[in-house]
Amino acid sequence: MNSEVQEIDPDERFMKIALGLAELGRGFTAPNPMVGAVIVRKGRIIGAGYHKRAGEPHAEIRAMEDAGWDVKGATMYVTLEPCVHYGRTPPCADRIIKEGIKRVVIAVLDPNPRVHGEGVRKLREAGIEVKVGVLEKEARALNEAFFKFMETGLPFVILKLAATLDGHIADSRGNSKWISSEASRAFVHKLRGEVDGIAVGINTVLVDDPMLTPRDVYPARFPRRFVLDSELKIPLTSKILRVPPPTVVVTGAKHSEEKKKALEERGIEVWIQEKQEVDMKEFLKKAGEKGIQSMMFEGGGKVATSIIEAGLFDKIYLFLAPRLLGGGIQFFRKDPPLPVDSPVELQIETFKRFSSDLLLVLRKKE
Repeated sequence: MNSEVQEIDPDERFMKIALGLAELGRGFTAPNPMVGAVIVRKGRIIGAGYHKRAGEPHAEIRAMEDAGWDVKGATMYVTLEPCVHYGRTPPCADRIIKEGIKRVVIAVLDPNPRVHGEGVRKLREAGIEVKVGVLEKEARALNEAFFKFMETGLPFVILKLAATLDGHIADSRGNSKWISSEASRAFVHKLRGEVDGIAVGINTVLVDDPMLTPRDVYPARFPRRFVLDSELKIPLTSKILRVPPPTVVVTGAKHSEEKKKALEERGIEVWIQEKQEVDMKEFLKKAGEKGIQSMMFEGGGKVATSIIEAGLFDKIYLFLAPRLLGGGIQFFRKDPPLPVDSPVELQIETFKRFSSDLLLVLRKKE
């Protein structure tokens, strides 16, 4: 039987390596995106690097440094368009030109308006050959939160749920400890360390008294925590208020001024909305204005239902435990229920097993 072996395009092969390097920065680069770069001469990698932390050298600089700055006439593969503006570090495009790189292959243009297309233009004006769009889809997926934030001003929204096989996130008394396995909970701590903000409803605080901090994953990463509390029912003794960093409480028009003052005296920021109930869209808009690029919602059925119903999520992490309750609190409940011919439709992006649990990563059906 004849079979053809397809050769991998060398540009794709080296870009895959650069994407793998970029992934090493996950959880550490915010508010910057993850970026990787490799430098190739005569089919051999002579330098490689990735952006490790905000304020530190970018991937392009690290790759040239790794090559001993001997990069004249070489090709650079980089997962995001090189920057042209002065921030915490000098422009990468200028250094690429100075060091004599002959060709630059870019996965995707930077969505940042200050950079978009300008890096490519500057390199081409300097006589450098530039190719754009190699593994663009993979590069966008790597920095999906960064792209959404830059393009819309809104956070990338993750809804995290842990449920039994019959769809319950808690029993009839509201008790949810511990539906998911220890392995699943450890992964949730990793997720917490990768987002800018974590939000829960007041019922979760009243029932579980969580801290919502990432543990032993990203030591220097402390996402902002938000409590959605329309009437300021939150006890001043709640762990989420006592454990740093400071928490933001989001409330509605019928809040208690006395409670608001007591919270603010303890260094707690209170966001007040005009409506009686916390409006999720307004909350996410303000979070975006405050620079929150990614937000993970945890907690109860009320918050989950409102997020799903309004279509505000970008991704759902659903941990399914092999247990049955036969009743209790569901993560999505409509009254009246949706008809079978017009449900909320999702598609499975990936799945993974954690001990006895199954994690489904879901998106809206396209």
